[in-house]
Amino acid sequence: MKKFLLVLSLAILGCNLPIRLAAGNPKVTPTATATVFAPTPTLPAPPKLGTEKNPLILALAPSEHVDPETITAGEGLAAFIEKQTGYHVVTIAPSNEASLVDALNKGNAHIAMLSPFGYALARENDSVTAIMASTRNGQMLYGAQFIANRDSEFVPFFDPARNENTAEANVALKQFQDKKPCWSDDKSPSGYVVPLGFLNKGKVRIPSGAFLEGQPGVVRAIYAADICNFGATYIDARHIPALEANYPDVTERVAVIWRMPNIIPYENIAASNSLPIEMRRVIQRAFIDMILSPDGKTSLQTVYGMDEIQVTDDTLYSEFELYVKASGLDLSTLVK
Repeated sequence: MKKFLLVLSLAILGCNLPIRLAAGNPKVTPTATATVFAPTPTLPAPPKLGTEKNPLILALAPSEHVDPETITAGEGLAAFIEKQTGYHVVTIAPSNEASLVDALNKGNAHIAMLSPFGYALARENDSVTAIMASTRNGQMLYGAQFIANRDSEFVPFFDPARNENTAEANVALKQFQDKKPCWSDDKSPSGYVVPLGFLNKGKVRIPSGAFLEGQPGVVRAIYAADICNFGATYIDARHIPALEANYPDVTERVAVIWRMPNIIPYENIAASNSLPIEMRRVIQRAFIDMILSPDGKTSLQTVYGMDEIQVTDDTLYSEFELYVKASGLDLSTLVK
């Protein structure tokens, strides 16, 4: 009987124990709290390119002082492109080509004329595509030549009768090793940069040259044979009328040693790669129509100084870029 009461008492205590513990020391069970995120606001899409709120930007030729006639012609150029394409176009007047190249890279200009060096600099960032090339005498490219006094030690490797070289560059140019050159100026494609590229590519070491501020000066220096051993000019600077008038025997006294191929371009019209390819093609078509229009051609000549243009693409400039790179010169210093 006592055993039964003991078991009964323990059973009762066992039933009451959780009640007393809960009352004396309550246990709090953590409750999960839902996190509410604010919805990300949806930004409105930018206006479509080529519309009034997001127009195409046509750059005039770089100049610190743009005359009113050029501004008016530029507006006419923009109006012609608008009419032919349906795109809204505005104009800007960059003060120099370096700022223009930067604007093209950042999408702050879409259509522009570029010099050969300006184009090559823009291509380093893959920011432009050439769509039209300026031509002279129907040609988009021109060449350069190495010249020397005919009484010098150099052997000519150019045959004027056949109008062709008689040896490759690595044979013809090695004779200039350690000889002093005369250069036109430090930004001349034909009178300095490309010829230097040919020499460097052929591993022909030369000392510092003399810069003579113009290609006629180079021809005169070679004629006199008193400043440098050889020089470089475009083809054929010996026939500049003033030189022939003052030096009737200039072509006899100044010999062509070797001619570089026609790889130097004139200015081009380029479109920003920020534009879709189809938009670039439509703009290219507008320039084709422009050169066929008397008013359009006049505006093109006034704004960019281009009398004739032809369709082109980036492959036209590959050899030029190769030899500019071989020159070892900093492209940014060649852009005015």
